[in-house]
Amino acid sequence: MKEREKFASRLGFILISAGCSIGLGDVWRFPYITGQYGGGIFVLI
Repeated sequence: MKEREKFASRLGFILISAGCSIGLGDVWRFPYITGQYGGGIFVLI
């Protein structure tokens, strides 16, 4: 059985986790902000 890949360091894992959470936050925030300022049609298209 092939061994799973691991992060090289704990810092690498923390940086990847922070990047993912910031990216997901932007994905959720973008439609909300555009809808709030009248850009809801843009999001639907």
